[in-house]
Amino acid sequence: MSSRTGRHAEPTAAQWSERADMAESAIVSRHLRNLWAIPGTTLGVVGWPATRRERAFASWHYWWQAHLIDCTTDAAMREPTPARRRRITAVARGMRTRNITGWTNRYYDDMAWLAISLERARRTLGFDDEMRTALVTLEKELYTAWAPEVGGGIPWRKGSDFYNAPANGPAGIAMARLGRYQRAQDMADWIDATLRDKETGLILDGVHLPSGEIERPVYSYCQGVVLGLETELAVHTDAPRHAERVLHLLDAVEEHMTSGGVVNGGGGGDGGLFNGILIRYLALVAIMLPGEDEVHVKARRTAAAIVRTSALAAWENRLEVEGEPLFGPDWRKPARLPGIAGAGYLTANGSVTASRTPERDLSVQLSGWKLMEAAHQVTAAGL
Repeated sequence: MSSRTGRHAEPTAAQWSERADMAESAIVSRHLRNLWAIPGTTLGVVGWPATRRERAFASWHYWWQAHLIDCTTDAAMREPTPARRRRITAVARGMRTRNITGWTNRYYDDMAWLAISLERARRTLGFDDEMRTALVTLEKELYTAWAPEVGGGIPWRKGSDFYNAPANGPAGIAMARLGRYQRAQDMADWIDATLRDKETGLILDGVHLPSGEIERPVYSYCQGVVLGLETELAVHTDAPRHAERVLHLLDAVEEHMTSGGVVNGGGGGDGGLFNGILIRYLALVAIMLPGEDEVHVKARRTAAAIVRTSALAAWENRLEVEGEPLFGPDWRKPARLPGIAGAGYLTANGSVTASRTPERDLSVQLSGWKLMEAAHQVTAAGL
């Protein structure tokens, strides 16, 4: 039923493409289902093996589905197929339907992730007015959430006093990609002034406003979204501070968040997406960061090397189940076969806990898929 393989030589772009295909196939076969027998809809079941509650989409996790769209867009950009295009549309419709109230919810980080995924799918692959309508709605929510009365930033969710990097980072990326460069710069400057740790250079979680109390946990996806935001602004504005921040943050990530070139640790539940998000935006740095002097060339190569080395580790430590890969939450350790018991759950504060065996969480498998796609992207770019 299962097997592991040993170390391979440095893979080619074609080999990474094959591995990304396999990661996609595993998620499609294990996780994707029609929503409530409604034609033209699909969602990712949040666990495998799934509980009855999960199969019925009683739990479904909005922002995980947004990342499912983003991964499918990766695959469609790599090799366009009608099935992938249909899947993007079906998941978007599934989200809107399952969300009951339409495209929006109370959480600005959730809405930012959906805005990023829909904007990218529409820009790169071309989609209809349904997606444009969603983006107009999401853009308005994110833009008007800016809170100058407490010094800037947008809150984690409506009515909260907590203003954090996981909301402002992706919202800033969405603003930049929707042409709202000034607001994106406002968000980047606010994060840098408020949440950058002076000792390590890493980005802290968030701040309570107006009290100013800082929450100091350091998460990999906070680094990822800031790398992505600052890279977008380095490309689209003339302000040199954005590329400079990328260089400093990349150094901090390499020093504090990798071991042997592989991104450290990893968990399940919501945390299963954290390292995959960091990897996505390291790949963006590798491919998009402008500048041809030695320091910028080195930064692009460093970002690409972390992506490739992490992908090699994750692939070597995968479990193969019926010929398809199952990734672990920590890419440095062998993946384990999950059972149906010990499903994660939604907490009172809106976060999702890890399953007893995190490999069963869709979030963990999406990060593995992101990693394979990112390795293909940087390798195909010759990095």
